[in-house]
Amino acid sequence: MLTIWGRKTSSNVQAVMWCVEELGLPFKRLDIGHKFGGTDTPEFIAMNPNQTVPVLQDGSHSPLWESGAILRYLATAYAPDSFWPANLLARTEVDRWAEWAKINVALGFTTPVFWRVVRTPVANRDPKAIAEAVAALEAKLRIADKRLGHLRFIAGSELTLADIQFGHLLYRYFEIDIARADLPNLARYYQDLTTRPAYQSHVMISYEDLRA
Repeated sequence: MLTIWGRKTSSNVQAVMWCVEELGLPFKRLDIGHKFGGTDTPEFIAMNPNQTVPVLQDGSHSPLWESGAILRYLATAYAPDSFWPANLLARTEVDRWAEWAKINVALGFTTPVFWRVVRTPVANRDPKAIAEAVAALEAKLRIADKRLGHLRFIAGSELTLADIQFGHLLYRYFEIDIARADLPNLARYYQDLTTRPAYQSHVMISYEDLRA
């Protein structure tokens, strides 16, 4: 049984939970962080000195933190070869796109766009900064759009760890109130993800609690 500490509205928690359910793993998730508090307790700091979520414990193993490391652990321990290949070169291809999504897309969306649009009071928003951030983000998303013109998923023909890192951000990208570029292949990919029960359960979650 996996134990995951982290509120369901955290995008990093959502990525981990989506992965857990795609892999069919039993779990218990505990609300912690943001309005729930708890990350500053001695017990939580002992698990993760960064005081961030998610944190995962698998049986008697020491708790794990950092969502990317958690995802790789879950994939290595439990995933089929199609999700996280045993072959080094094939796995590195998946990992390359997972890293690309984490560094280029997540960092370009969460604070520069999502925080400015959703977590900043209307009176304090900077439309010019938002537009510039969206343009920078979409320069990266065009890479995905081109790739998805000939692939079903970001790293190939089947869902992989790379899709978890990339796809969990798209619900918010397509839902928040911004002007979006016409990226038809990305839109098709996102619509495909929205049909997956695990994506519906753990990613397509209201973020109203996060509004300023």
